[in-house]
Amino acid sequence: MKKTIKKLLVPTLSQDSEPKKPHNIAYTDWGDPDNPHVVICVHGLTRNCRDFDFLAAALSPHCRVICPDVVGRGQSDWLEDEHDYDYYPLYLSDATTLIAFIQRQYKNPIKIDWIGISMGGLIGMMIAIQSEFKINKLVMSDIGPLIPVAALKRMAEYVGKDIRFDNLEAFETYIRKISAPFGPLTDDQWRHLTIHSARLHSDGTYGFYYDPKISASFKTHALLEDVDLWRYWDMLQTPTLVIRGSESDVLLAETARAMQERGPKAKIIELPGIGHAPILLDEKQIAIVKRFLSSD
Repeated sequence: MKKTIKKLLVPTLSQDSEPKKPHNIAYTDWGDPDNPHVVICVHGLTRNCRDFDFLAAALSPHCRVICPDVVGRGQSDWLEDEHDYDYYPLYLSDATTLIAFIQRQYKNPIKIDWIGISMGGLIGMMIAIQSEFKINKLVMSDIGPLIPVAALKRMAEYVGKDIRFDNLEAFETYIRKISAPFGPLTDDQWRHLTIHSARLHSDGTYGFYYDPKISASFKTHALLEDVDLWRYWDMLQTPTLVIRGSESDVLLAETARAMQERGPKAKIIELPGIGHAPILLDEKQIAIVKRFLSSD
């Protein structure tokens, strides 16, 4: 199905309220641009929009699929001030600006579904509770309104480390090791993740395709307690599917059970043998998402 890569210039919100130059957000645009059913897919903390290539290809015969690179990741611009990566209204502003831009391309109202992996799921949750945007359905992969501090400390050990590799083969070996919780993937899928996670530096080495400064939030917070967002979850009314890896340390089983009872009373699907986070690459996971989006 037709895919194009585009960029949108958006304002840079900053917690110090100082004027900042705008930044570009890159995104892939799949399917018929006139299709009024739009699915927005947003990746996890250190990932990028190309994680959704398989899912977008499966959905695009029926929907228009928009997959942005969150600022500081993939082909989107890097921010000058690392502290701005720790300002969550910036991420919401980028998302709402993109949605408004997409909406202006249509004469009539459109239907918007949101699919988010980890961080992308939290952004979707926050967007869905804003009255200015109507999110029809929300899919959250392995994230919830409570994030254990132990999981945050684990992430802090690798996020932002500017590790370099001499070749793609060595980089893929590392990707397979740190991303093993994604679950069993084919060689082609691992190679896809590797190629689109890699940034070629001027010295011929390969590193991750994100700004190391995105780790700012782990530097500025003491990581002494869980992240508690239950007050936002309880505000959410959007029909929600939560996909949990049974081995996840980010979305705990007790949190998932509570998500079934509170807020939108989410539908929970648990995938055995997978940790953080189901990456929505394989046919089984794609089928789960397709069924939910097409259900009444």
